[in-house]
Amino acid sequence: MLSFLSTPFWGIFLTIFVYWIGQQLFKKFPIFIFQPLLIGMVLGILVLIGLSSLLHQPIVSVYKQYKIGGDLIFWFLSPATMAFAVPLYKRRDLVKRYWLRIFTSLFVGLSVALFIIFTISHLFGLSKIATIAMLPQAATTAIALPISSVIAGGGQLGATASSITAMAVIINAVVIYALGNQLVKWFRLDKDPMGLGLAFGTAGHAIGSAKAIKIGEVEGAMASISMVVIGLIVDLIVPTFAKLMGLM
Repeated sequence: MLSFLSTPFWGIFLTIFVYWIGQQLFKKFPIFIFQPLLIGMVLGILVLIGLSSLLHQPIVSVYKQYKIGGDLIFWFLSPATMAFAVPLYKRRDLVKRYWLRIFTSLFVGLSVALFIIFTISHLFGLSKIATIAMLPQAATTAIALPISSVIAGGGQLGATASSITAMAVIINAVVIYALGNQLVKWFRLDKDPMGLGLAFGTAGHAIGSAKAIKIGEVEGAMASISMVVIGLIVDLIVPTFAKLMGLM
């Protein structure tokens, strides 16, 4: 068993298995708490904690063994993100026509979000690393994790910040996937396909974009656009904001 845990197959198997369990539960109980990503994340953590106790090994060591295979799956995140360029290319006319509106709305939205995140983190007494980790969550995981790691200073602190950022990005996506339709009604976004797509792409990232594509071509294209543009904006603004707030 110990030899199997030290191979990439262990991380791949655990990741696919816990997500499969999440899918089965969500099919039978299609409610928020059984969303596959959330269930997979929670089950994966519980399995690693259980193995740590069973094998009498530090949880960090067990996680590093899992990460060998987990990183192989994580590698596919970047190509999967790039695949959203297809609906973007199909409706590139929208980018040419509304580029200023798209960029301005995402720039203003992110700027406001950063101040809100910083203020709430300060009010709740979150640590510096936790605050840093929350800042780039508007971007998809492939972009957000390296940014939080660099701002935190790299090394162990960077790895800690990246882990928190990954959790924040995933929770964002889970909430948007589960409550997206209700949020659309509350904010009356159903009357504006462009606004709907931008909202899904920015808040829900790849999962939000996938949901937007199901709604319509324009919504899917705008969600894809927002993922690309917000990634660039986060890369430019978040480090600058962190410096101004004394986090770097």
